[in-house]
Amino acid sequence: MNLTVAYRGRSQLTASTGGGLALSLAPNLRRDRVSFVGDLHQPLRFREAISALHDVVVSDLRYKPKDHSDFRAYLESEKKREAIIRRGATGAAREQLMAQPEQVVPPELEKRFRGLRTLYWNARQKYSTHLSHHDPDLWRLLVPCDPVITVAPDVLFFECFSADESSYACLTVERDAFAAPDDVTLGTTNVDYSWSLYEQFQKLRTYRRTAFRIDPAGFEVQTHDASYREEKIDLPSSWLRGFMQMQAAMSLPMRRVPVSREGLYNVVAWLKRHRAARSPRAIRFELEPGRPVALVLEPWEKRIVLHTTPYPGPKPEIVRTWGRDRLRVLARLLPLADSADVYLLGDGLPSFWSVRMGEMRLMLGLSGWTANDWTGGSALDQLAPPMEPSADLLGDIAATFQSGPSLTFEQVRQRTGGAAPFVAVGLNRLALMGQLIHDLAAGVYRWRQVMPVVLSAIQTGPDSPETEAAKEISRAKRVKLTRDERLPSGLRLLAGHVDGRTSLSEVTLDADGRMLRGKCSCDHHRHFALRRGPCRHLQTVRNASLEGRQPSTLQRWYDVLWG
Repeated sequence: MNLTVAYRGRSQLTASTGGGLALSLAPNLRRDRVSFVGDLHQPLRFREAISALHDVVVSDLRYKPKDHSDFRAYLESEKKREAIIRRGATGAAREQLMAQPEQVVPPELEKRFRGLRTLYWNARQKYSTHLSHHDPDLWRLLVPCDPVITVAPDVLFFECFSADESSYACLTVERDAFAAPDDVTLGTTNVDYSWSLYEQFQKLRTYRRTAFRIDPAGFEVQTHDASYREEKIDLPSSWLRGFMQMQAAMSLPMRRVPVSREGLYNVVAWLKRHRAARSPRAIRFELEPGRPVALVLEPWEKRIVLHTTPYPGPKPEIVRTWGRDRLRVLARLLPLADSADVYLLGDGLPSFWSVRMGEMRLMLGLSGWTANDWTGGSALDQLAPPMEPSADLLGDIAATFQSGPSLTFEQVRQRTGGAAPFVAVGLNRLALMGQLIHDLAAGVYRWRQVMPVVLSAIQTGPDSPETEAAKEISRAKRVKLTRDERLPSGLRLLAGHVDGRTSLSEVTLDADGRMLRGKCSCDHHRHFALRRGPCRHLQTVRNASLEGRQPSTLQRWYDVLWG
């Protein structure tokens, strides 16, 4: 997707009268007017929270193999050159060396070598730091898109997605955090962001009055103004799709697990001091209703029991999540944190860590794997039942938010008049299109368009090849179910022959129609299991079992989400 942003000047932190500071954020002039002016009550909390948001923006933990082809070619050429030189010079060099008197190695040689080596590496590190701070092209490679800020009636929230497409962060600041808010215009826009702005954030102190403003004057600037600048950004489809899928995942049924500040500190401290040399590298949540939550760090089997936080869920479960190294960005927040919660989708699926600091809250979303192939399909595509909400329903939901940008699920259902299960699917679809966000901690949906235009399926990337193939097989009726059994636990076991295959494809669904486990002999399932989404055969078996049962399936999904 090609995106053009325009700014007047740069976001900056400047000194104001009376010894205070003024934090001015430059909004994107290519979007509707958004403004907010107020004084921060707790600048220190904002400094630590926005710094954690910065760490998410620039994080890139993807493995980057080195290209040694040029080096190998260089070695080969050097080998040939040295062979020629060696044949002609070996004899002469030997005679010259034998004719020279014996020389003693200078006593200061080792000391000089260490000094010059230190000088070289210090200069190299300074050059690398200078390049990262002052090269805008490199910065754009690190950050595909500037952070997004939304001014809502009750809160302001910043959103960002990491460069490696594995982490999402949302910083929510309540209106009570500001004194005398003024010039408020609701809406969503991008804000100019840079390395130098991050360094300026570190100057915020509690003893200095800090004025916060999303600069409203920028929208009156003319294009011939010297401070006016435009930047054209080519957003990768995988980055855009990953951002939207993390949004949609937040509107799915999840388990809320309370985590104490001390427990979160123990997790972060252990991970900082230890490095796993082998797999698995997961955090295992052992949950029993009414009992203390237990977090087990694999492969050390380090058990952290949260004695002050019993699990409020209805049944015992064990959930394993990955991506734990990215939790280190929360370290700065621990001295200021009041409480924390974790929202879990399931084994290997995204988890959302919410840390509350008074009137501020940081939500950190971690995908199951650091390197996600979002454009090639993800398990998130198949979390919800494969239902298509009608265009009329999506239009009614969108129109409902015109009367108020923050609504609970029940308010949306009452104002649209739609059946609750179908409204739940419609909200999930709008979140996938970047139109709204589900605020997990507040329990409301907030309308905000993450991009200046409504995103289409083409812009966010097509379905995975396995999903497209499953749709074709289902349309052709090339599937025969041989088993459809519902267990007393609520699980549903399905099996069938797909596309003329003699081997069975078996899948286990939970009560809301989501896939838990699968078994298939195809190459896709043997290589990836469910980590990159179910194969076409498992999807076809599930789709066949849902024919004629959409209302009941949606009702079960709704009961789990809102029951």
